[in-house]
Amino acid sequence: MDNTPVLPFDKDLLDKYKKSQNPNNSFIRVVDEGSEAVNYLPNSSIRFWLNEESEGYDTHWHYATEIIVPIDGEYTVVVNQTEYKLKEGDIFIIPAGSLHTLKAPKKGKRFILLVDLNLLENIRGYSYMASYISRPILINKDTTRPIYKGEIELISQITRDYFIYDTMREMMIYSKLMNFFVVYVRFKMSEEEPANQGGLSEARQKGLMDKFNVVFQYLDENFTEDITLEKVADVAGFSKFHFSRLFKQCTGYNFCDYLCSKRIKSAETLLAEPDKSITEIALQAGFSSLSTFNRTFKKVKGCTPSEYRKLFGDKKHYMQ
Repeated sequence: MDNTPVLPFDKDLLDKYKKSQNPNNSFIRVVDEGSEAVNYLPNSSIRFWLNEESEGYDTHWHYATEIIVPIDGEYTVVVNQTEYKLKEGDIFIIPAGSLHTLKAPKKGKRFILLVDLNLLENIRGYSYMASYISRPILINKDTTRPIYKGEIELISQITRDYFIYDTMREMMIYSKLMNFFVVYVRFKMSEEEPANQGGLSEARQKGLMDKFNVVFQYLDENFTEDITLEKVADVAGFSKFHFSRLFKQCTGYNFCDYLCSKRIKSAETLLAEPDKSITEIALQAGFSSLSTFNRTFKKVKGCTPSEYRKLFGDKKHYMQ
C-alpha cells in the first residue's frame, strides 16, 4: 500500500506562514474585469500562500503560471472550458495566460504558488519544456504514479524555501521548479514511447533533446513565417514522416498543433496592445488570414480574439 503523505502541512510550516502575514507582506488576490495583476512579493516574481477562502474567482487570466495543491478538501478548476476536480494531494498547473475559473468548497485549504516562468525562457532547452507546460498539468498517484512522490516532495521543499529570507531564496525556488518540470517532461517522453520499445533510454532522450533544441530554436525564430513540416524536418535531419512521429512522441503535440499554439501565444500578447487591429495581430502572429485566426483562436481559447481582448484591457494596467 502506498502511504505517500499529502504535501506536509505541519505546525512548523503553519507557524512560518502565519509569521509571514504582516502588514508589509499581506496578500490580497484581486480579479478585476477578467484579469489579475499578480501581487508578487516586493522585488520578486513569486507569490505563495495558504488559501482557505470559501469563495472562488470568475473566469480570468494572469501572466503567472499557477500551481495549486489542495491539502484539505477538494478544489475545482476550469481551464479553457475544461473542468478539473482536484483532490487532496493533487498538483495542478495552470499555464500562464490561460483563461480559468476557480471554484472553492465551503471548507478546505490549498497551497497556491504564482510564479513568472518567463525568466527561464533564455535557458537552453526551455522551449522543449514549454511544449509540455503550455497545457494544464495534473500530477497525482493515478496520472503520474512513478514520479508523484518526488514531485510532491519538491513542492514541499519549495514552500519551505519561500520562508528563507535571504538573497538566495528565489534561486533555490526556481532551481527546484526547473527540476520539477524536467522530471515531468522526461516522464512524459518515456510514457509516450511505443510500449514495444520499452520506453526511451537516457541516452536516446538526450540525443533527441539535443536535436529538438535546434528545432525549437528554429521555430522560436521563424514561427511567424511560412513554415512547412518538410522544412523543419530537414532542420532536424530526419525524413518528414520520421520527424512527425518523433515530434509527437517528444512533445505530445502534432507539429501543426504545436506551431499553431506558438502563434496563438504570440497573438495573446499582441492582443494586449490596444493600438493594433485584430487583422494586424493575425498576420503578425503568422496566420494566413483573419478568418483562419478567428476560427483557430476560438477553438483553442474558447472565445474570439475580440472577446479575449476585452479581458485584457490595457496592458499597462495588468503589468503594474
